[in-house]
Amino acid sequence: MYPQGRHPVPLQPGQSFKFTVLETLDRIKEEFQFLQAQYHSLKLECEKLASEKTEMQRHYIMYYEMSYGLNIEMHKQAEIVKRLSAICAQIIPFLSQEQQQLQHLSHHTAGIPLTPHPSGLALGGGSGLLALTGALGVSAHLTGKDERNHLDAEHLRGVFGGGGGGGALRSPLSMTPASYPAHFGVVSHAGLNGELASPGSFGGSLTLSPQISTAASAYTRSPMVAYESRSHLRPSGLSSSLPGSSGGKPAYSFHVSADGQMQPVPFPPDALLGPGIPRHARQIHTLSHGEVVCAVTISTSTRHVYTGGKGCVKVWDISQPGSKSPMAQLDCLNRDNYIRSCKLLPDGRTLIVGGEASTLSIWDLATPTPRIKAELTSSAPACYALAISPDNKVCFSCCSDGNIVVWDLHNQTLVRQFQGHTDGASCIDISNDGTKLWTGGLDNTVRCWDLREGRQLQQHDFTSQIFSLGYCPTGEWLAVGMESSNVEVLHVSKPDKYQLHLHESCVLSLKFAYCGKWFVSTGKDNLLNAWRTPYGASIFQSKESSSVLSCDVSPDDKYIVTGSGDKKATVYEVVY
Repeated sequence: MYPQGRHPVPLQPGQSFKFTVLETLDRIKEEFQFLQAQYHSLKLECEKLASEKTEMQRHYIMYYEMSYGLNIEMHKQAEIVKRLSAICAQIIPFLSQEQQQLQHLSHHTAGIPLTPHPSGLALGGGSGLLALTGALGVSAHLTGKDERNHLDAEHLRGVFGGGGGGGALRSPLSMTPASYPAHFGVVSHAGLNGELASPGSFGGSLTLSPQISTAASAYTRSPMVAYESRSHLRPSGLSSSLPGSSGGKPAYSFHVSADGQMQPVPFPPDALLGPGIPRHARQIHTLSHGEVVCAVTISTSTRHVYTGGKGCVKVWDISQPGSKSPMAQLDCLNRDNYIRSCKLLPDGRTLIVGGEASTLSIWDLATPTPRIKAELTSSAPACYALAISPDNKVCFSCCSDGNIVVWDLHNQTLVRQFQGHTDGASCIDISNDGTKLWTGGLDNTVRCWDLREGRQLQQHDFTSQIFSLGYCPTGEWLAVGMESSNVEVLHVSKPDKYQLHLHESCVLSLKFAYCGKWFVSTGKDNLLNAWRTPYGASIFQSKESSSVLSCDVSPDDKYIVTGSGDKKATVYEVVY
């Protein structure tokens, strides 16, 4: 301690430094105040950083939204380009040589006006395309298309369970009933110069396949050319502006030559006429299955319909009019697994069922109570499609691992496996003579197999996954339904083919009539389309209230059965 009033004496060497209590407290107080000031400074800096962080996050979200919007816009513009290119490809063949040359120049020199088309359609270097875009209502249609493109892959991976080694199997549909009218019907293509349905009536009726009007004779083409039944997508103002068309419908059927050139198909005068060609189809029964109907088949007698849903197949008697309830229920596979295919032998005594399981069930229907008489087990976790040989001795199953398994039905044994598909095998059909098998896969290929030699004969490569196919019973034509919404009809021994564009989304099922003169296809766009073999003239079209997953045609070609995502099957009577 220092005496009061005296200055502290400097420390001598070796003397320890000592503080009074007051000095120690003062020093602690000063340090506390310094730390407090430092704390406040750091707090202010932290708040400033937090504010900057919030601002950066806001900018990030804004830029992210801008990027997302630009991405969507880019996809829309790509779709516009794709559609306009298709429109140009459809229109250019009808132009004169001079106009076609000017159209070619307009791709390189903006603003070259083209002389008016005789039918009233004027094309400019840029304005003509924009006018077409506006007239066709492309932008209004693109949003739905964009959403479909985003959803289709996942939707159909659900339908086919993932493929490629049989990954996790999913429900065929996460169905929400579409906002279509509860009623729907079928109207015939009564006249080749057909009266078009009004734009608002598409949801419940059929549109027609018209003839090109007499103005088309100026182009030295056959008077009947394929035109698209999509009047609901276009305002009526465009009707008179497309070249020589009654109703102004762009072409929907194209012939594709060996070198890839596409030309609208000139339909023959009897395309929608003659014996064996339906006039229309009318709905006669609705079968309320209670689950999404992924598989349907109809008996040879046309009395019974079989509908496959989740965990069971239901049997319906359609021989009598009135409301329907199932006459039997066949519990197959596991309770929560969907039936993907069911095939009835011609005698009506045996039903084969496959789906989201490694086993196929063989049902004996001849007993008073149907029972399982055998089960066939493979290494694949799922079966997507089945086919029966013409002699009813062999069954072919398309597996999720890409293999095609051949079963001996008499001995219930595995005979052979065809290996080739690198992803799930999704669809199958067999030639009438039983010598060739056709399969389609999620690997974008269609393959032909020689059943006598047990080897692959052909392979057709596509740019889209294959979801359905059918082999014409009377000719060498193979119809293929794709994820891309196209139906392609291939000649099995020639390079040329037809490409059909009436579906708006993936084509989920396809079946030829037994006479071979026509076939039907169904899709995620809720449509049932009937086509003329092979060039694809549209015979009739029906819009259902949900995605149509499966279809079958009766052996006498008098009935069509469809299974849909709104948990029902529909029976149509074909009217000739």
